[in-house]
Amino acid sequence: MKKKLRIDIANLEKNQLLLSAAQPVSGLVPAGQMLVDSDSFAFIYLMEENGDYTYIVLMENIWPSLKTALDQRAAVILSDGTQQIKLFNFFEELEYLTDNIKGNSNYGEEMVTKVEAVF
Repeated sequence: MKKKLRIDIANLEKNQLLLSAAQPVSGLVPAGQMLVDSDSFAFIYLMEENGDYTYIVLMENIWPSLKTALDQRAAVILSDGTQQIKLFNFFEELEYLTDNIKGNSNYGEEMVTKVEAVF
């Protein structure tokens, strides 16, 4: 089973979007790829650790912060309070996914509606 870090808090400060993780992020390496979990209404940023993936789960409640950071092209930083990791290719992946989701019923009507409302 893949390790998951759920992100419920995102703060935009000094042109950086800080994603707060409740678990340690030490050893995680950004993969630069994102997925969609349309059942949970979340975007997932992939991180690698010891040859396996850790899912950074970006829940719907932080989407407005993602949109603001996207518009500002702010740096996206994953932090556990002690360590920070810059997430590369974040906005390219997010834009690709949101553009693909809009009007695409393959993701489910509710996911499409939620993405269109924010992005």
